[in-house]
Amino acid sequence: MVITEVRIKLVSDVDDRLRAFCSITIDEAFVVRDLKIIQGQRGYFVAMPSRKLTEKCSRCSAKNEVRARYCSHCGAPLPPAPEADPQAGRSRMFADIAHPINATCRDQIEKSVLNAFEEEKVRSKQPNYVCRYDDMDDSIPRSGP
Repeated sequence: MVITEVRIKLVSDVDDRLRAFCSITIDEAFVVRDLKIIQGQRGYFVAMPSRKLTEKCSRCSAKNEVRARYCSHCGAPLPPAPEADPQAGRSRMFADIAHPINATCRDQIEKSVLNAFEEEKVRSKQPNYVCRYDDMDDSIPRSGP
């Protein structure tokens, strides 16, 4: 696997731990969007794209966030969220959409992304800086009418 492109979108809110969004292209053929660069206690790390976990309402079958107290569709009370397992830490609220299978792949992604992040921070200080992150849609070939 070769990471052939990394695009970074810096976040301006310095009060938040989120520092940037990122998209990577693998082997010039596959794009993974919405990776996040987070400022952790031991430096920056890359969080994989994720989605909030949901549960269905027993009354109307609408999907609701795991810790919701009432159904967002019909208003029915939902059962309380299960207590977190003290051994496992807090309960899961998110699930990864895409993630590396092994440490070697994770290290390769993190190294490429964090290098591009540092370069983007330098570029952002240049006059006439333009973020290239949103240009990704223009590079996707379209077929059909």
